[in-house]
Amino acid sequence: MTAARRSLLEVGEIGRAHGLAGGVVVRLVTDQAERVEPGSTFQTDRGELTVATSRPLSSNHVVFFHGIETREAAESYRGVVLRAAPLERDDVLWVDELIGAEVRTIDGTPIGRIDSIEANPASDLLVLDTGVLIPSRFVVGEVSDGLVTVDVPEGLV
Repeated sequence: MTAARRSLLEVGEIGRAHGLAGGVVVRLVTDQAERVEPGSTFQTDRGELTVATSRPLSSNHVVFFHGIETREAAESYRGVVLRAAPLERDDVLWVDELIGAEVRTIDGTPIGRIDSIEANPASDLLVLDTGVLIPSRFVVGEVSDGLVTVDVPEGLV
């Protein structure tokens, strides 16, 4: 599914103000740090926000948005959810495309539907409605039309 066909995704949340000049701490819920590069835009319940500058701060980012120039203004945005259009990448599996998708082996045998994704250091796991766990590294090809094809070793499922 192309990014244009996918809806806006929640990518972060504004936390506390940082400093006196309108900076805020943003906690991203994605590992795509380019989300907070200058010029990036977010949709919020309070309108569109555009990143002026940003820098890492521990596991978060200090972000300055155009139009937020005081500590008081920054504090008024605390808790605002940041949404953005999906990134267009062919080499990445996106969670929002995987959830609910039907999983089949390369020979077409249905295994189940993806209920959730479980983080795992070696490879994230596709958690199927049948209870089967499949490492994401066994996904082959693209996710298309709600179908995920996997090439799993014999005995895994």
